[in-house]
Amino acid sequence: MDPDSVRSTLSNLAFGNVMAAAARDYQKELLAQGKPQASSSFNQEVDLDELMDDPELEKLHADRIAALKKEAEKREALKRQGHGEYREITEGDFLGEVTSSEKVICHFYHQEFYRCKIMDKHLKSLAPRHIGTKFVKLDAENAPFFIAKLGVKTLPCVILFRKGIAVDRLVGFQDLGGKDDFTTKTMEVLLIKKGILSEKKEDEDEEDDGNHENMCRAVRSSMNPDSDSD
Repeated sequence: MDPDSVRSTLSNLAFGNVMAAAARDYQKELLAQGKPQASSSFNQEVDLDELMDDPELEKLHADRIAALKKEAEKREALKRQGHGEYREITEGDFLGEVTSSEKVICHFYHQEFYRCKIMDKHLKSLAPRHIGTKFVKLDAENAPFFIAKLGVKTLPCVILFRKGIAVDRLVGFQDLGGKDDFTTKTMEVLLIKKGILSEKKEDEDEEDDGNHENMCRAVRSSMNPDSDSD
């Protein structure tokens, strides 16, 4: 990795998205400390040139850059472990997959079962939105050992693993209203309650998601300087 390339890329990203976000953080800190705001229109318009001279904001700016960089590197590491997508695995892959990540959702399915296809649709939608959890699927007909070992008797069966240990499961749709038309949100809320998905913080908005994705691209680019940067 070229440190100069990383710093240059991060600096370019910082001035736009990150400075605007840091300005919002600065306002929150002023309010928390009971300091008067410099302007009644602070919420509406931010003069970035003036704010750049403020040492407190510069520190917030630097801290936010470091946090985004750390988060981007974490996301890249998780993606290398198979997070961020809904993948098919084999029985031979199973132990390695469920023990190599802290949180794993494994769907035991049958190719011909309509309800398994419904479950596939929802899990595929959730996987890229919850990169901290690994999402995989395993054909029950091709995994007789683990079907017996885990006592899987009804399909679809979604088993939740934490640190390689099966801690909970969804059997059919009984926890999802018992009908085929449940929403992805319904399933997401249930999995959050079961602790296998992390609930996003209230202050995480679409702009922050964009920052994460931009930072990921920056880190990938710095790791691979020969890639096309157009």
